[in-house]
Amino acid sequence: MIVNFALSFIFASLALASPLTSSNPLGLGGQFDVFARNVAISSGCSTTGTASCHNTSAVSNTCCFEAPGFWDTDPSTGPSNSWTIHGISVCDGTFSENCDPSRDQSAITSLLESAGATSTLSFMQTYWKNDPDDGSDEELWSHEWDTHGTCYSTLEPSCLPSGSPSGTDAVAFYETVVRLFQTLPTYTWLANQGITPSSSTTHTLTSLENALAAEAGVTPMLTCDGSNLNEIAWYFNLKGSIIDGTFVPIDSPEDSDCPSSGIKYPLKTGSPVSTTSVSSTTTTTTTVCSQRATTPGPLPTKAMIVAIHNGAQVGGLLTLGTWSTQTLATMTLAGSTSSFTMTSSKGSCGVSGGELTCGSGVSATSFTAISSGGSLLLASGGSTAFSSSAVPSGETVETVFTGSGKAQTYTLAIVST
Repeated sequence: MIVNFALSFIFASLALASPLTSSNPLGLGGQFDVFARNVAISSGCSTTGTASCHNTSAVSNTCCFEAPGFWDTDPSTGPSNSWTIHGISVCDGTFSENCDPSRDQSAITSLLESAGATSTLSFMQTYWKNDPDDGSDEELWSHEWDTHGTCYSTLEPSCLPSGSPSGTDAVAFYETVVRLFQTLPTYTWLANQGITPSSSTTHTLTSLENALAAEAGVTPMLTCDGSNLNEIAWYFNLKGSIIDGTFVPIDSPEDSDCPSSGIKYPLKTGSPVSTTSVSSTTTTTTTVCSQRATTPGPLPTKAMIVAIHNGAQVGGLLTLGTWSTQTLATMTLAGSTSSFTMTSSKGSCGVSGGELTCGSGVSATSFTAISSGGSLLLASGGSTAFSSSAVPSGETVETVFTGSGKAQTYTLAIVST
């Protein structure tokens, strides 16, 4: 979703134009009843208004306006003829995460069973798989809710029906992820275009993107581990609530990071599942593209500095002041929006010769924070423009320069932690 639902829904952006019809239950082109749920949860929101990312004025009712998978082969996870779920995340230009620790959930199985969402749980046990080296499936489910789910404005407890039991917000999140995933049969779409897993066949990035666009009507973002395809993110805008809104598919606002050719779609071990009983066979990320229609608050004392490139969040600053998609540094900010210093665990951050660095021998620079579109943007010398020679991916890092003199230009948003 961007709602980055990047089914890896990287739920990466969510917004569907109209519901899917019963005659096309897996398509993306019409209205669909994603919410034929185990549990009756209603938002009471209209789906005829403005989609996320497209408002031109402040929206007061954020209960009805969202304001903010993988192909694993080593080890193999999930069915051999299906992708699996990563999650659904918001990318609203501020890259909010872990928004309300008081609503964190750990016992997801018990939560869903208590709510009567047993078929949702069963589906998750098959299709929402964690890398065993990273922990249990339940740990991944918990992480996705705690990190991303608590950041959806439309899932705030105050937006739920009166008298809703504790945890109803999380139940709605998991049911939305599953129902939306079931409309994205990525494995089947690729197979329809003659592309199936193989130990020897290779593909071009263009052929893979074109195949998926031919089936879905929009182009997702593909991620590779070396030359192996391992993640696909579908992006949407959202009308109404995450609970029962309308998800409108959009082209990915981010470029795929796979090589232009020689891409492998490797075989998975394990058993296939029956496609007659399963309406979706993908491992994807969904991203919902949403935008908080609020005025930024005062300068936080602790913050991540997130990079916004071509309208999407792409990593941010590390402790040395470099740009990366790895775990971001927590910066200490001292001062006000009109003048403040920034320090990482390595030392003061400053600009010298047009280059931003942080470290023990760096002279601190006085920065400013400029309000833009509901975000606070880092500014140096009055300019919010920063640039690097390339866009980072994986473990690569890029030097950050002030101004737009390098090939890739972006802004840096200040996100309170």
